[in-house]
Amino acid sequence: MPVIETEVLECGVRLVTETMADVRSATVGVWVGTGSRDEDDERAGASHFLEHLLFKGTPTWGAAEIAEAIDEVGGDMNAFTTKEYTAFYVRLLAQDLPLGLDVLSAITTTPALRPEDIDAERQVILDEILMHTDEPADFAAEQCTAALFPGHPLGREVLGTPSSVAALDRDAIHDFFETHYRAENLVVAAAGDVDHGALAREVGTRFARRSGGAAPKRTPPEAPGRPLVVDRRPTEQVHMVLGMLAPGRHAPERWPLAVLNHVLGGGISSRLFQEIRERRGLAYSIWSERTHYDEVGTLTVTVGTAPEHAPEVLALVGTELDRIGQDGITARELQVAQGHLRAETLLSLEDSGARMSRIGSSLLLHGRIMEIDEVLSRVEAVTVDDVAAVTADLSATARTLSVVGPFTPGEA
Repeated sequence: MPVIETEVLECGVRLVTETMADVRSATVGVWVGTGSRDEDDERAGASHFLEHLLFKGTPTWGAAEIAEAIDEVGGDMNAFTTKEYTAFYVRLLAQDLPLGLDVLSAITTTPALRPEDIDAERQVILDEILMHTDEPADFAAEQCTAALFPGHPLGREVLGTPSSVAALDRDAIHDFFETHYRAENLVVAAAGDVDHGALAREVGTRFARRSGGAAPKRTPPEAPGRPLVVDRRPTEQVHMVLGMLAPGRHAPERWPLAVLNHVLGGGISSRLFQEIRERRGLAYSIWSERTHYDEVGTLTVTVGTAPEHAPEVLALVGTELDRIGQDGITARELQVAQGHLRAETLLSLEDSGARMSRIGSSLLLHGRIMEIDEVLSRVEAVTVDDVAAVTADLSATARTLSVVGPFTPGEA
């Protein structure tokens, strides 16, 4: 059986490990409790910019040297930034775990942040912003989030804006690093063939220089969302995202919401997929998804369709949402959704990388590690009435429609 251990080290870092029998790999990650929602308007994109820059090396270890060292042992190293946290990780053979820890600790405690690297990476990020803007489906999703959280950092794109990224200089980025990359805002997670005690000693030594710090203070969104935002473009399809506010990650309603999401558009047996794609052939893909933030969440439906079909597709989505709100879901739909969520949970834990991600994010975002059996029991405990209650709440919530493409507002 896997063994999970947690500990707050003397330096302030929270350490969590999961020992897995019969594996020869290990994945270690550094989780920073700061994301794009923790930036002011002038520093929008700083978390993501800093994520890029840490891979440029340290005063004694160049970017090419890091890449070569990880490549030589067949490792996989990467990072990502979200609205509420930033994560860096490396997956390699367990015998090479000391190298992975050397690299991760070096870049997250003593990054070089050279001016020339900042200028070079700035252009890369500006191109990344343009790339996302050019993708109508991506832009429709970003536009929906902005409309759901107007004037709030949760509504901003993680990458920042061209003007904010262009204005970030070394002093601003260094100050952001010094404020947020402190031990008490960090979680180090490792899974696979790992020894908790040995890792605790190594992590404690490496992160001692970054003691102090705290999780950022956050303000929940309050402004009402915008009902409709349209970006007219001469695209072949109309890309639409219909969104509404939903419970946050700590709310007990997140479990019935997971079931509702699967029934609505989370799988190939879902109502929207079956009605709009399979029966009517109005779209190649249509799906729903839920996102949970600290105090609030969202439920969205995403679809791309021919311009002449957009009004019909929108009407069908609205009708299905209203029908679920009025009549609820069936016992069979509940059974299928629970089976899917159970298998999805178990299948996602097949390697050390997935397990590291689970325990690292859980400790950072929830303050504890929920055992797999507890997760499964929460899903299995959901009833048809539970789903009806959360659906009723969503039915009373205002909806936001984001559209990109040849679309006339009157068609909504």
